Amino acid sequence: MRIIAPALLLVVLTMSFNVFRKDIASKHVSVSPNGSLKYHPDTKGNVLPDFSRVGYFHGDKTIPDVPVVKTVEPSGKGNDEERIENAIREVAKLSPDQNGIRGTVLLKKGIYKIEESIEITTGGIVLRGEGNNENETRLISTATKKVTLINVMGSGTIKEVPGSRVKVTDEYVPVGATSFHVSATAGLKAGDKVILYRPGTQKWITDLQMDQIEERGGTKQWKPAEYDFQFERQVTMIKDNVVYIDNPVVIALEAQYGGAELFKYTFAERLSNVGIENLYLESAFQSDTAENHGWDAISFDKIENGWITNVTSRYFGYSCVNLGNWAKNISVLNSKCFDAKSVITGSRRYSFNNDGQQNLFMKCQATEGRHDYVTGAKVCGPNAFVNCTAKNTHADIGPHHRWAMGTLYDNIVTDGEINIQDRGNYGSGHGWSGITQVLWNCTAKRAAVQNPWVGGKNYCIGLKGGKYPGRLKDRPDGEWEAQDQTVEPKSLYLAQLNARKKS
Repeated sequence: MRIIAPALLLVVLTMSFNVFRKDIASKHVSVSPNGSLKYHPDTKGNVLPDFSRVGYFHGDKTIPDVPVVKTVEPSGKGNDEERIENAIREVAKLSPDQNGIRGTVLLKKGIYKIEESIEITTGGIVLRGEGNNENETRLISTATKKVTLINVMGSGTIKEVPGSRVKVTDEYVPVGATSFHVSATAGLKAGDKVILYRPGTQKWITDLQMDQIEERGGTKQWKPAEYDFQFERQVTMIKDNVVYIDNPVVIALEAQYGGAELFKYTFAERLSNVGIENLYLESAFQSDTAENHGWDAISFDKIENGWITNVTSRYFGYSCVNLGNWAKNISVLNSKCFDAKSVITGSRRYSFNNDGQQNLFMKCQATEGRHDYVTGAKVCGPNAFVNCTAKNTHADIGPHHRWAMGTLYDNIVTDGEINIQDRGNYGSGHGWSGITQVLWNCTAKRAAVQNPWVGGKNYCIGLKGGKYPGRLKDRPDGEWEAQDQTVEPKSLYLAQLNARKKS
């Protein structure tokens, strides 16, 4: 009789276990055999939001392969900034096609030195290199002050269409909803761009205890006028006095806290269809704690439907990608933020920072960061970070401060912490960092996930890692499920995207 060695037996048993092991079904959402999803509401009707309509054109269009219309070679003679910007200006003069595309500026392989910033202020332009390794298309920021290497910026601001504002009449609109009753629908139609406006009120702030933050030097209590939220949405259908919108509600709309209103808007000067591709971006620096050098590799603001793909940044003080408040439907894909150089303290090393809405960060990597996948203050979701990694971290991943709404952290792997909590008097009074924040099958050293006193829930589902109370230990516990197990579906974002495209 053949005797199986103990080590081989262990392998056989492990393989057998893995073959028959099934992922845990979540109590919040379940997958049917045909790939459709069923959401299970709580007693108030709240469900996990659909995060699938984030990124470039809500994930409904493939990022285009834009033809090259201008090529730049490295000079090898010093500052290349003007030559690149001249090429961008030439392309900006071209008429856009029916999709708003003008063309690609191709930077051939080699080294380009940039003393200040490369500016893109016209839509339809792509800046592309021939690869994101240091021996391919390499842009070096040589500045001796904090600068952004590539700055993409529109102009103007949101303008309300006069006479279009109506009241949301429901007493309670739950998280995940894509429809609600309004006081009137005259003048509204499918396709209209609208703002779903939720006012800040003193009652909400008091019930949230954000006017009671423990004082220390510089602490700012929350003020109602500073917490008026504007969620950008599009009308998909009008039926009687019910308005249907493309992206879900990510914070419950409660009459007791001022309810909500809806109005049409324009944003004429906002850019669109700008892409940054296949580049290696580097900052010169004097020491590991240097501060006066390249700060952001790429910054986007006042732009919608853009993309950043296959970019590597190294040695910047703040970020690889920094999306501003009015950056919307941006896809940041397959990008890397390595080896930040700065003092390791606040307002530094936010590897992939998002302050906008409906943005997607997917398959990104970071090392030596502090807040690697992070949102700032009053961030209006939905937004998603998917299949990203962080190593040698110096702080935590998650919503950083002052109430981000509707963020998915899906299969994030870090050797540090992921936290969703009341940060109290950190900074100048960060307070509650976010609501409707969803951790899904993430891996971390440990996590603190708390529910705020009022206003909704945060979720920790399928975390591989430890659980700890957080900074302020008397806060309500978040919604924890299946710790140290894998829940089905493995990726909530991909399952939601698949289900939507099949429907």
